[in-house]
Amino acid sequence: MLESLGKPLQLQTPASAQRMLAERVRQVRLSQRLKQATLAARAGVALPTLRRFEQTGEASLKHLMRICHALGGLDEFENILHVPAAATMAELEARAVRPKRMRGSQ
Repeated sequence: MLESLGKPLQLQTPASAQRMLAERVRQVRLSQRLKQATLAARAGVALPTLRRFEQTGEASLKHLMRICHALGGLDEFENILHVPAAATMAELEARAVRPKRMRGSQ
């Protein structure tokens, strides 16, 4: 794995990932033979919101979740950003304890 400053090198930009996700949503919609208006109604989003998302990849997280739910793909988000496995028993136990709330300085 390529690394840069200790972090994995990412080959996609946020903008390219947005466009890729929008294209996948469009492909799934078409494979289910749904019109944009039908999907928008099922998802509970405005038709212009769905159109803008499919064209630009721009949408709120709430709208994206609704669209993916209407297409039957909401469970696929479980595979995003996994927490790394604990390296030690102490680290595993520390995760079970709720961290003390931090307050910002005035």
